Amino acid sequence: MPIQKEDCAAVIIDIQERLFPHIHQHNELESNVIRLIRGLQVLQVPIVFTEQYSKGLGPTIESIRRILETNQPIEKITFSCCASIHFNDALESLGKYSIIIAGTESHVCVLQTVQDLMEQNYLPVVVEDCVSSRKVNDHGVAIERMRQAGAVITTYESLLFELLGEAGNDTFRAISKIVK
Repeated sequence: MPIQKEDCAAVIIDIQERLFPHIHQHNELESNVIRLIRGLQVLQVPIVFTEQYSKGLGPTIESIRRILETNQPIEKITFSCCASIHFNDALESLGKYSIIIAGTESHVCVLQTVQDLMEQNYLPVVVEDCVSSRKVNDHGVAIERMRQAGAVITTYESLLFELLGEAGNDTFRAISKIVK
């Protein structure tokens, strides 16, 4: 079943200053997440983002904070975003079914959030090239667990074009520029 943009919201999980330099291929991850966010903004998909214990891990990295300037982070101390009442309230207010997931770390906060989203009858759409962990194996195992649990696993380019649905218009041209 195709993912429809009208049914989507996105969650950017814990891409924070003190942990981010230790994430596997963090420069590529940063570039991919920025492309994903810009594409979602063109498509007018609502985006929320979280910070895990920002006092210890610092704020969201500058490049992502800058493009999410109108949004405020949802502070949490739990690994799963869904264990935060503020997160659940924000998500519920959006009224969406498919939840696009990007962030860190794949095997902790991302995995636990995906599991809880599924328990709450959401469809998690994990953007595999927009999530990562410090260790490659942890990331791979987490992706496999999420896939086996029924989450949709995709890439940012595939997702953006799926949400777009057609070519030959200004939105297509804008998305094409972003993914190049």
